[in-house]
Amino acid sequence: TRTSGFTLSKAIACAVQFDDQHCGIYAGDGDSYKDFAEVFDPIIQEYHGISADSTHTSDMDASKISGNIDDDVPVKSTRIRVGRSIEGFGLSPGITKEQRLEMEGLMKNAFAKFEGDLAGEYFPLTGMEESVRQQLVDDHFLFMSGDKNLQAAGMERDWPEGRGIFHNDKKTFLIWVNEEDQLRIISMENGGDVKGVFERLAKGIQTVGDSVKKEAGKDFCLDEKYGYI
Repeated sequence: TRTSGFTLSKAIACAVQFDDQHCGIYAGDGDSYKDFAEVFDPIIQEYHGISADSTHTSDMDASKISGNIDDDVPVKSTRIRVGRSIEGFGLSPGITKEQRLEMEGLMKNAFAKFEGDLAGEYFPLTGMEESVRQQLVDDHFLFMSGDKNLQAAGMERDWPEGRGIFHNDKKTFLIWVNEEDQLRIISMENGGDVKGVFERLAKGIQTVGDSVKKEAGKDFCLDEKYGYI
């Protein structure tokens, strides 16, 4: 592929190495969906139960949520998460070392612009102090290495360089940088305020997107057929 030099052999490496895979194929970048469409399309359609002419739609307008969970319903916590990728960089199985570091740099600059309830701190995995690591473990925020499937698929190359975790001061908004997804964006809080959690998620996604667009002229990867990649 043009973006990261990914190959079909790399895409299926996990399934070739292990015979216990439910799916076993990974895209190395946005190009993979087009360059390897002959292989990818039938698998995606079967996996998701969609037709060949299906298209994905995404609507992050929180104002369209008309209801919410009643206060007296015993909901312990609410968590909504999405994955996002920035165009021009490989996805986790294919991203180059240079792309991963540039991607992390864009995120650091975006995080520095977060204000209000999104404001917080970024914790890079490289050089992380033990006290910080333990706190992230205790908060159940830290992602770890060592998964055989991720290793076979190429997602743990150059570990832990270029990877990290952002969370806001209230620990209700998190972004994992360069784990399985380029960005895994998470909004959560105790209770059942689904609308409030979604509003925070949508605001955070918009803030990141605006920052990257202004600094690098790049948008999130959005495929007209498959949606956000």
